[in-house]
Amino acid sequence: MAVAREIALRRLTARARTRGELAGDLARRSVPSEVAASVLDRFEEVGLVDDAGFARQWVSSHPGTSARRLRDQLRAKGVTPDDIDGAVGEIDADDDLAGARLVAQKKLRLVRDLEPLVRDRRLAGALARRGFGSGVVQQVLREVHDGTL
Repeated sequence: MAVAREIALRRLTARARTRGELAGDLARRSVPSEVAASVLDRFEEVGLVDDAGFARQWVSSHPGTSARRLRDQLRAKGVTPDDIDGAVGEIDADDDLAGARLVAQKKLRLVRDLEPLVRDRRLAGALARRGFGSGVVQQVLREVHDGTL
């Protein structure tokens, strides 16, 4: 039990982690699952592990990332669907569009002097890599063409 506690505490000193991440770390270190569950339950009781708080912090610290990408990232970290919905559910289509505009404005500084086709392709790629859907990408590209962005 002490070894599992030490492993988890060491992982938490670097940054906040989800219960799923810590469970995976403990499993890789051959900690029995019942011992890991006991340690993680205690860490949740004292507030060292808080998946809902982690999810909210993750969303707020990743501006310019689409709701879809945030959901995927949190799911990969082992956050429960309810906690994901609580954190990402506040992001609506307008927030996604605002995030895409933010990414495009930054990228536009680098590609402004390129041919329009190349510029558009690079902007679309940057937005797609951040998880924005084709409708949002097209809207942002229209705004670039209109000069409103």
